[in-house]
Amino acid sequence: MWRAMGALLMRDLRIAVRHGGESLMPLIFLFSVLILVPLGVGPGPTLLSAIAPGMVWVAALLASLLALEHLFRPDLEDGTLEQWWLGHLPVIGLVLVRLFSHWFITGLPVILFAPLAAQMLYLPNEALGILMLSLLIGTPILSLIGGLAAALTLGTNRGSVLLSILVFPLVVPVLIFATGAVSVAADGLSARAHLTLLCALLMLAVTLVPLAVAAALKLNIE
Repeated sequence: MWRAMGALLMRDLRIAVRHGGESLMPLIFLFSVLILVPLGVGPGPTLLSAIAPGMVWVAALLASLLALEHLFRPDLEDGTLEQWWLGHLPVIGLVLVRLFSHWFITGLPVILFAPLAAQMLYLPNEALGILMLSLLIGTPILSLIGGLAAALTLGTNRGSVLLSILVFPLVVPVLIFATGAVSVAADGLSARAHLTLLCALLMLAVTLVPLAVAAALKLNIE
């Protein structure tokens, strides 16, 4: 079972590498936001450091939306999703592998380049660790919620519009707690409460979302 799930993960990553332009889109989008927003609001360090947590997190959210429309649609069109239910592997495990590959492609690059983004936005050094930790906890939630939205809109013609409508309200708590954690850390206060709530949201999402995604996918092949 683990070998087959690993093979699925490697297949998804190979496809991402093959389409190198799409793989780099999250980073391109992140640095586009980091360059354009200071041009609009001004280069003042005080203002940029105040809005830095929100800018990084909004960029991470929008970057995660880029690949959601094609998360399951190619598998539905070529019949791969039907094979998921005909095979002997647990569908929930396959769903988790697919969602992990989405996070690996869209969330991990944002985490790795967050220190550079923080320096560009004059984020205080004492808040950098909390920013990295909040991204590490929160970006998997974005992939999980995005995967659920992608599964629910799989049978529609205008999936990208519905994706945004479904995702944005669900990720508001993540953005609030994550940006709040970085902001209080920048002020020299403890961010433990915000990070604890983020961990609770992650555990809830990991527990419930794969079940919901599997049920939504099954509806699209019946």
